[in-house]
Amino acid sequence: MARIVGVDIPRNKKVPYSLRYIHGIGLTTAKKLCKEAKVDLDVRVQDLTEEQVVALRNAISDLGYKVEGELRSEVAMNIKRLKDVGTYRGLRHRRGLPANGQRTKTNARTRKGKKRTIGLGKS
Repeated sequence: MARIVGVDIPRNKKVPYSLRYIHGIGLTTAKKLCKEAKVDLDVRVQDLTEEQVVALRNAISDLGYKVEGELRSEVAMNIKRLKDVGTYRGLRHRRGLPANGQRTKTNARTRKGKKRTIGLGKS
């Protein structure tokens, strides 16, 4: 496995698809990085030379992409700021509900968790 930005990327996949395992890099960004590092899009990670791996690492830092820990901490700080200021979105985050206007009468189970029936139980 090649190690880029502290992440072991899969060896048997093509480079752009393997780079997607790094938090903050999608397919479009991965293709841009390959173009910047002059790496063929059809080559697999196991066939990369050490110079190409170093070129990919340098491309990530040179293009200024925030990835992995730096990106995660920035997102966490943004959410914390929304909570502290007391915005509507911050309140939704605090309560564990969808923050972007989705319906909650039905669905929203990913955010709300397992269904809890509130009502009259057997006495």
